[in-house]
Amino acid sequence: VAMGIRLADPDRDGAACAAIYAPSVAAGFTSFEEVPPGPEEMAARIRRANATHCWLVEEARGRVTGYAYGSPHRARAAYRWAVEVAVYVGAAHHRQGVGRRLYEALLPRLRAQGYRMAYAGITLPNPASGGLHEATGFTPVGVFRNAGFKSGDWRDVSWWQLDLRPDDVGAPREPTPG
Repeated sequence: VAMGIRLADPDRDGAACAAIYAPSVAAGFTSFEEVPPGPEEMAARIRRANATHCWLVEEARGRVTGYAYGSPHRARAAYRWAVEVAVYVGAAHHRQGVGRRLYEALLPRLRAQGYRMAYAGITLPNPASGGLHEATGFTPVGVFRNAGFKSGDWRDVSWWQLDLRPDDVGAPREPTPG
């Protein structure tokens, strides 16, 4: 199987990423969005992420199987070394290591850019996502109770973190664009 991970191209990958993400919005509760973004909006998100952080896709036989990206965690200046990460895998490729491979490619890139702490939010229940984050070194740090109303119920969000640069002390260098 010809497989590889590469930087996402907005024009080439917007539609595939939108298709992978849509079930999480329309048929599930893992995303708190209520309307799935179309290919054009997903392409715009890829552009924004790649301008400052990174958006990667895994491809097998010319088809995108999943994607992972980093984005700003919060807007205030002192948060600029914190990155929020997410990974989404096409339904036909669940439990095949796609998410892990994507994180194993994404996290070192974010570290090299100068980001210090990676955060991931997981809408509960989602044992598969919890297992992925634990396997890639994240640790749970808390739960936001009743954080959003989706699919007919109030949903909790578990927050996880990974120190990308545990040996750094003192003033950090500025993060560099993607």
